[in-house]
Amino acid sequence: MSKITAAITGVSGYAPEYVLTNKELETMVETNDEWITSRTGIKERRILKGEGKGTSHIAVPAVRDLLKKTNTKPEEIDLLICATTTPDMVFPATANLITAEIGAVNAFGYDLQAACSGFLYAVATGSRFIESGQYKKVVVVGADKMSSIIDYTDRTTCIIFGDGGGAVMLEPNTEGYGVLDQVLKSDGSGAPFLHMKAGGSRKPATIDTIQAREHYAYQEGQTVFKFAVKNMADVSAEVMERNNLSSDDVAWLVPHQANKRIIEATANRMGVTSDKVMLNIHKYGNTTSGTIPLCLWEYESQLKKGDNIILAAFGGGFTWGAIYVKWAYDPK
Repeated sequence: MSKITAAITGVSGYAPEYVLTNKELETMVETNDEWITSRTGIKERRILKGEGKGTSHIAVPAVRDLLKKTNTKPEEIDLLICATTTPDMVFPATANLITAEIGAVNAFGYDLQAACSGFLYAVATGSRFIESGQYKKVVVVGADKMSSIIDYTDRTTCIIFGDGGGAVMLEPNTEGYGVLDQVLKSDGSGAPFLHMKAGGSRKPATIDTIQAREHYAYQEGQTVFKFAVKNMADVSAEVMERNNLSSDDVAWLVPHQANKRIIEATANRMGVTSDKVMLNIHKYGNTTSGTIPLCLWEYESQLKKGDNIILAAFGGGFTWGAIYVKWAYDPK
């Protein structure tokens, strides 16, 4: 019997309509377009507006489009994993809200939280369910409404993050396409440099935590930058070496869209030229779990069957990793 691998058989994305430009941010905090662009590469980001709207409202349209593109009925989905740092609620899982909304009555689902590495971890996890032979259709979502945990008086974070996400379909393949290898890492000693101070069981919400503005993302930018540059590059190079891939063999690097300089440093370490690097940070900023599926969605028409693709990410935790995917289909 041929080895079963988990092939990505479709991809979709969703970006909210409202565009928050650098110009508008200039009216909110002490910053300017040139400063933001030169340090991050970001020109604008999307914001999900509307009372009572959460991450599931980003995920549902992406999944619905994915089902349409892959000619899949909702009841055919076996499992849905939602990678997110901004769940609609503490519980139930956002995955459960998504499956209910789309009518995936036969699917089980759960959330996976690994900050900006969440989608990578979720793809690796979803692949194992496919490889077991027991599951045939696994949907992996990466989506975040980062605007819900961003302090728009803090210029160290508000210039970076945006809302958005996407989804991929994983299905069995016996021809050698799909998720072929991964290197996944974490180091909890990085927690002090990128976290949310309150709102968890250590420090539940009180009037004091709210007044102290402790329910927003906190980041020590320089420390995170140094760790991200080294570690994202290291695991990307490691997964290439393990699979005897040269830079010429790699068709695309799909990096987490955190900062253009981190992306460039990772590509340089891998020896991958800029024309092989997926980039859309200028349009969406950092959507945390959403960046990699948004890239795949935007570049899908340029992907060819057999392309060697490296997905790479770094996030709070610290968490980081790289996945080697052999693309399973030509543009439709």
